[in-house]
Amino acid sequence: MDATVVLGPQGRIVIPAEVRATMGLAPGDRLHLRVTGSQLVLERPQDAIVELRSLARQIPKSRSLVDELLAERRLAATAE
Repeated sequence: MDATVVLGPQGRIVIPAEVRATMGLAPGDRLHLRVTGSQLVLERPQDAIVELRSLARQIPKSRSLVDELLAERRLAATAE
């Protein structure tokens, strides 16, 4: 689905009714805005959480990101 929106004088945009209905958005819903390159991405927080969890599932259980971070910090500290 494509839609064109206009940036208002106070920097506001209106999400078209058809898009809101398709996405199940209602007044008062919160959206997360992120900039990806030259794009603005609006997403519901629950969708962002699902995406992050799917990324985390790709990391093997045997891998410790905490241990890797600590090792990097220790190495950086000794290099100073």
